[in-house]
Amino acid sequence: MSDPVPAPSNPRESSVVTVEKTLAILEIVAERGGASARDVSQALGYPLPTVYRLMQALVHAEYLVHLRGEHRFELGYKIDRLGVSLHRQIGVPSPVRAEIARLHDTAKAAGYFAVYRGADVVVAFVVDSPAHPRLTPLSFGFHQAAHATAFGKILLSGMSEDQVGQYLDVHGMAPLTARTITDRSDLDEHLALVSRTGIAWEHEEFVPGMTCAAIGVRNGAGMVVGSVAISAPSGEVSSARERVFEKLLRDAANQVSKYYRSGQVRQAATA
Repeated sequence: MSDPVPAPSNPRESSVVTVEKTLAILEIVAERGGASARDVSQALGYPLPTVYRLMQALVHAEYLVHLRGEHRFELGYKIDRLGVSLHRQIGVPSPVRAEIARLHDTAKAAGYFAVYRGADVVVAFVVDSPAHPRLTPLSFGFHQAAHATAFGKILLSGMSEDQVGQYLDVHGMAPLTARTITDRSDLDEHLALVSRTGIAWEHEEFVPGMTCAAIGVRNGAGMVVGSVAISAPSGEVSSARERVFEKLLRDAANQVSKYYRSGQVRQAATA
């Protein structure tokens, strides 16, 4: 159960707390695929009258629908519009999607394209197959384990020490596996290597038994705006295959960077 939001001490705080409660209600309804007001009240520790009032406000705003016959609430249609808008903002152009698909085919590994929005990592596009599936936790959306993922390390390696510190103060360095880097000094040393080589590797730091690699994508100003990445079972990644992966990743990153600079990629990718 989530900790109840403390009582506000002034009107401005009251407004903020109301927003926080409302968003928490939406998250519970989304996680559970629908919920009654009583379910939400018990899950969040909020008074039932408060929950019901906020849920009715969300119904009025079309962010929830009230299924009266079932005594429960589900997500409303406006939520879908928000999702469509987010996908449009982050939208991956078809030439870039084609490059990631090509990377998946040639590397025989799951292919990823991540974009950076400020200090956030967003997995924007994934290409996989039954033979070469994606990492189980990864799909479209924001991702907070930058210290443990290859594409996250690319982002962190482009930051100053102070910026990395600020990021880690917010997101932490959770030990996702026994091999996750959780010491700041070790991470700094690793990020320095990533910065020198231009490629980030993680060996079973995010998911046990899986190896990932990523290379940054740069825009016309030379700024790293995203990365291309691949993942494969560690048992299938020999030193020789690592070299193949690196070559394919550099090629894909060059092509995607070219698109962000000029709007063009190789002809084969746009055919």
